[in-house]
Amino acid sequence: MGGAAGIKKQFESVLGGGALEWQGRSAPEMVSSGVPEVDRATGGLPRGCLTEIFGAASSGRTSLLVAILAEATAREEVCALVDAEDAFDPASAAAAGVRFDRLLWVRCGHRAEWALKAADLLIQGGGFGLVAMDLGDTPVEMARRISLTSWFRLRRAVEHTPTVLLTVARRSNAKTCASLMLECAREGVAWTGMAHGRLLRGMRVQVARRKPGRAAAASFYCAGRE
Repeated sequence: MGGAAGIKKQFESVLGGGALEWQGRSAPEMVSSGVPEVDRATGGLPRGCLTEIFGAASSGRTSLLVAILAEATAREEVCALVDAEDAFDPASAAAAGVRFDRLLWVRCGHRAEWALKAADLLIQGGGFGLVAMDLGDTPVEMARRISLTSWFRLRRAVEHTPTVLLTVARRSNAKTCASLMLECAREGVAWTGMAHGRLLRGMRVQVARRKPGRAAAASFYCAGRE
């Protein structure tokens, strides 16, 4: 079984139940993350919900974000990346398959509050298959200043829309407002070259689902550097 129906059925089998509830409503449509191993463990990404990806620096969170952007733009969806710290690397994203004719890149000049407002406006405006807010390089103390009320407003804004709302950070910030929570961790790295001239060839990343349902984890290999 393929397509959205297949991903949804796979998701239900992963969590072990047919009548799933996501914050008081039935299971949403699921779409692929672009990483088959992650999809098998989580069922994909839910539309109309807030998904939170978090992990330490070099944990693979950026690689997962880029894979998600590449997959969404390959589906011909219009996507938006709200870049709080101007950390997005277009060259790496292009090499990973991100289509820039389907991507709006919003640079926020190291202002997390601007990123939050931009994401809210984009969701309210509609028309986006994916809105991603990257707070990965935002200092933890600053990210924590975003109130749960603000996260709740974003969650409510995306409800009943076909948009996948995604946030990336060092630690979990959205807490109960997130429908899907994924924690990234680096499992190992592969190097090439001699001891004094080694280059990072790639790394293996573990993605653990922290919410909803019972715990599940997957690992995948990503080439290049985080």
